[in-house]
Amino acid sequence: MISRSLTGELAAFAAELKFQLDPFQRQSCEALEGGHSVLVCAPTGAGKTVVGEFAVHLALASGGKCFYTTPIKALSNQKFADLTERYGRDEVGLLTGDQSINPDASVVVMTTEVLRNMLYASSDALRGLSYVVMDEVHYLADRFRGAVWEEVILHLPPEVRLVSLSATVSNAEEFGAWMETVRGDTAVIVDETRPVPLWQHVMVGRRMFDLFDSRSSDAKVIVDEDLQRYIKHREATDRMDNWAVPGRGRGGPRRSFRPMPRPEVIAKLDDEGLLPAITFIFSRAGCDGALAQCVRSRLDLSREDDREEIDAIIEKHTGDLPRSDLEVLGYWEWREALHRGFAAHHAGMLPAFRHTVEELFVRGLVRAVFATETLALGINMPARTVVLERLVKFNGESHAELTPGEYTQLTGRAGRRGIDVEGHAVVLWQPEVDTSAVAGLASTRTYPLRSSFRPGYNMSINLVDRMGAVESRALLERSFAQFQADRSVVGLVRGIERNEAQLRKLRSQLGDESFFEYIQLRERIRERERHIERQGRTDRRQAAVAALTSLRRGDVVAIPSGRRQGLAVILEPDATPGDPRPLVLTEDKWAGRISAADFPTPAESLGRLRLPKHVDHRTARVRRDLASALRSTGITAPRRGRHGGKSKAADDRELQTLRRALRNHPAHARPDREQLARIGERYNRVERETEQLRQQVAATTNSLARTFDRIIGLLEERGYVEDGEVTQDGRRLARIYAEADLVVAEALRQGLWRGLGPAELAAVVSILVYESRQEGGYLGASGPTAPIRRAVDATIGVWSQLRADEARHRLQPTREPDLGFVTGVYTWARGDDLADALLASGDRGNPLSAGDFVRWCRQVIDLLDQIHSTADDVEVAATASKAVRAIRRGVVAVDAA
Repeated sequence: MISRSLTGELAAFAAELKFQLDPFQRQSCEALEGGHSVLVCAPTGAGKTVVGEFAVHLALASGGKCFYTTPIKALSNQKFADLTERYGRDEVGLLTGDQSINPDASVVVMTTEVLRNMLYASSDALRGLSYVVMDEVHYLADRFRGAVWEEVILHLPPEVRLVSLSATVSNAEEFGAWMETVRGDTAVIVDETRPVPLWQHVMVGRRMFDLFDSRSSDAKVIVDEDLQRYIKHREATDRMDNWAVPGRGRGGPRRSFRPMPRPEVIAKLDDEGLLPAITFIFSRAGCDGALAQCVRSRLDLSREDDREEIDAIIEKHTGDLPRSDLEVLGYWEWREALHRGFAAHHAGMLPAFRHTVEELFVRGLVRAVFATETLALGINMPARTVVLERLVKFNGESHAELTPGEYTQLTGRAGRRGIDVEGHAVVLWQPEVDTSAVAGLASTRTYPLRSSFRPGYNMSINLVDRMGAVESRALLERSFAQFQADRSVVGLVRGIERNEAQLRKLRSQLGDESFFEYIQLRERIRERERHIERQGRTDRRQAAVAALTSLRRGDVVAIPSGRRQGLAVILEPDATPGDPRPLVLTEDKWAGRISAADFPTPAESLGRLRLPKHVDHRTARVRRDLASALRSTGITAPRRGRHGGKSKAADDRELQTLRRALRNHPAHARPDREQLARIGERYNRVERETEQLRQQVAATTNSLARTFDRIIGLLEERGYVEDGEVTQDGRRLARIYAEADLVVAEALRQGLWRGLGPAELAAVVSILVYESRQEGGYLGASGPTAPIRRAVDATIGVWSQLRADEARHRLQPTREPDLGFVTGVYTWARGDDLADALLASGDRGNPLSAGDFVRWCRQVIDLLDQIHSTADDVEVAATASKAVRAIRRGVVAVDAA
């Protein structure tokens, strides 16, 4: 029943709904109808999108236009289908990277990047735009794509009302305050109530416990006593069992904990009525391994009469896959698992497989999914229960514990609105799991939104072209990144004031000026000693750099320490000023780049190894044969000696003078000298800290504008900007949206890719988008054909020169090219079958996963599309278009959402 107090368009909109509006939905819609922009922060599944749909309703009712933006194509397709069903095909359009349906409609669903590109191009489609919905606006914290959201918010015309929908964040008021400064009147509506209550559990062996005691409250968190008691008993029993096992020898006890098999965990959840469930495992191999365990077991979660419907959905998503590819894709094993009600879900899977799993899970036909954390981002796939196997994940650099924000995001999937009375989060206990820490994760509501915005080449050139350098700086100063930085300055200034008060107090404790002079003399000695030590390190590094620069192809060197210790042969020298990174092959068959950091003492050639003209170091056989030849040279690595030598401090005249002055100072003979010296050391430490805070304040203020000025300086040197105006080359750069945008622009300007065939061009541009999952990537100038090798070599040369320029301008360096996909995409683009392409794309004889292969092919296609539309050279543009068609076939063309 609709409340009578609803009026105007909201009453008409609500009358079409099958449910009553929640208070936060009603408040948001009323603010929107009142002419305000709105920021809505609510938990996953709370129904935020109703507010976005009301913006669509208002636009249609007023004869205006509404753009509905989402972060990923899958969400765009989903929202397009929903709105089309409601308003009809004539009123709704779709624009993604590779789909354009009814783009002139009154309501257009699109990815956020498409809207950003429209704004920079001053597209005619922006005329009459009255509302923009930004779904999942918290993506602006994303390290790689987040800047796009801020660009849109800053560039939208002021008359456009903005509807920003976000997951629950703990600094919503800060984000809202910024939105108000850049967009005008903005209502901030925060709702922290989960639509379905969440119960937290810990599973210890085969027993399930509540995490919290019934006496817990928001003010005081109490871990369940039965859980704590049982864990203590379990640990004591395990210790006794370990000591009691005969034949252990003198080694003492060893850890014998074995986690409960996954099929048994799922069966236990089924017995407790907690399916469907998503088990988060923070590795693709772990997800596949868990699925394999379930397939090998007798576990079967599906009903016989579900098979027909399951097969129909499988056929809908995968029917266009070439039959010859099904075996290599693992189709039959995957289908067997679906028939029994379980599946994996991760980025390494073919998109068609992932989308099949998503639909089957939502329909209740798959009841157990093993997924990586990427499933928690944006995909509409709620469950009754979420299981966390571990509370530690690899963040790209190291294994780190889950943050409260990550825990909240993962467990936010538990509880299906309108289906479940309550949701459940289950942590699987292991000996290293601290239940108090789990309780802290589950009860903390800290998920701050942090801006990832920073100017790059494409953004900077577009800003200058649209509004000139002066206005561009002003716009950057209005970004959320600068807003947060300026707010942090307030805390830094308070710290400076506290430290200055402490310095005055410590100064008074030191008494007369004489002892203060003595303390300063000690500080100068310490600083001089540090300077000499730093200078020694710099000298050693410069010597190592000079030695690396002088090495030639075929030289044999000894890497003195670390994981790559031993002999290595130079495959590709590198004379990059300041940071040479020659490509080497070690006697242990490892190929990669080394740097001065690997050599505490300068590298020297111990001999030479004759190399073939072309060395494809990515091929296991080539690496094996070369490593064998290296070991057969008879060259041995010299024994490591001490490289310290005589200290430079002993010969430093300034240091000797300071030390004499210290010994001769009157305060040196005072009986309370050391007691006062400790106070003096504290004074010096606080003064150093205060100076660091002052430097932080100076660096934080106007930091984005300074970066922008450095970028423009580099672009002026290269002829992309002249006298404050964007040149023809600059306009080409403005239309290239890629991580290596300036390298692409330079390669097109210099004609480096002229004369390549379609498959060859695809291979060469792949080095600017591909990123190996393996440490260090692949960086040798190699490739299956001579034209590829020449073009790759020239492209790496452009990047190398750019990196030197970036270092000179103190800019973040452009990511290194990666050759790991060259052979794979070339093999595919020339028409070879999928099995060969996956093997050619893999590493150490292991094929690349189908999902990764498709993802990288589509990124190569995206860059080729941009080259087709921006290249002045007609031949290169035509070749890029042919390359796109050559890649977009088979698995790459199927289910392209």
